[in-house]
Amino acid sequence: MRIEQFGVEEWMNAYEMTAKYNIAETCVESLTVEELLSLSGNIEGSLDEICSIKLTYGEIPGSAELRRYIASLYGRMNEEHILVTQGGIGANFLAQFSLIEPQDSVISVYPTYQQLYSVPKAFGAQVYLWQLRPENGFLPDVEELKAIAKSAKNLKMICLNNPNNPTGALMDEKFIKEVIEIADSFGAYVLCDEVYRGLEHETGNITPSIVDLYERGISTGSMSKVFSLAGLRLGWIAGPIEVIRECFLHRDYTTISCGRIDDYLGVVALKNRDRILERNRKIIQENLAILTSWIEKEDHVSWVPPKAGTTAFLNFGEYDISSRDFCRRLLNETGAFLVPGSAFGPEFEGWARIGFACDSEVLRKGLDCISAFLRKLEGEY
Repeated sequence: MRIEQFGVEEWMNAYEMTAKYNIAETCVESLTVEELLSLSGNIEGSLDEICSIKLTYGEIPGSAELRRYIASLYGRMNEEHILVTQGGIGANFLAQFSLIEPQDSVISVYPTYQQLYSVPKAFGAQVYLWQLRPENGFLPDVEELKAIAKSAKNLKMICLNNPNNPTGALMDEKFIKEVIEIADSFGAYVLCDEVYRGLEHETGNITPSIVDLYERGISTGSMSKVFSLAGLRLGWIAGPIEVIRECFLHRDYTTISCGRIDDYLGVVALKNRDRILERNRKIIQENLAILTSWIEKEDHVSWVPPKAGTTAFLNFGEYDISSRDFCRRLLNETGAFLVPGSAFGPEFEGWARIGFACDSEVLRKGLDCISAFLRKLEGEY
């Protein structure tokens, strides 16, 4: 099996650890173990419980308690509809590994997390890209989806990422239902990577999950972005029981179980999710205001303001420099770190992804570095 190089992850692997101001990070500022356990109100008791955990495999699909708490994030799921995985990346891979065959067709939004379209392509499926365009607020065109679906042979799956990484675009319920109507007419699954669900920027606006709207909907999520716990490497698949059973069969070839301590800490987080979400939404609101103010002062930088999540796409196209050279020079000369748009595909040359849910001071200093670099570029012309 041949698989395409993972553009964003390769960029992150090559440069992330050398960054002084990492404003490419997609997680909300991470919690420490102490901060997480303090939410329980009994750090010593929690530590005693952790120390008593026997490091066996534990419950292979994830503990019943963890799966119940994950199920509570949805409207009509229970623990039988949940399978715990190693991160959201493990969830997406396992769902596609279990359902996609070489004779199938897959439609994926683009740009998005590359895994959603490169993995089924590697499995031999015909993959069609459904492009998000800035002139449409980085929302795709439903009529274009209809046309692609009509031309596709054996359409098996439509892949969404909602809220979207890297653009921060958000499909509302009406839009999702239009996608569902098309998928249903072909008997296709809709796999929706929902790792940013819960971080909508409009207060009180929670995006409905695909599994609560469509009988063949599959949701993937994780503890990484919304809950600031990427180090746990915990994700999940939520979906129809027959899909979960199929994924469980294939999971025997990828992962026996996730770690029992990770499972325990995941339960602690989900028991206290309201407090974590309150913290994280506050960080996002404050930092989005910082970023918006900066954009307003930069005459040659534009964007489509994000509606949800932790990332935004910035357009530096007025500067005569490739996005990779822009980001590489920015890092080398200032220590500020962004992801070039071309890492998402050649169509996004002139753009760069920023992650704005980091520590506020890191964001401010990183933006100052970009401004100083832009002044230098302007002086070179």
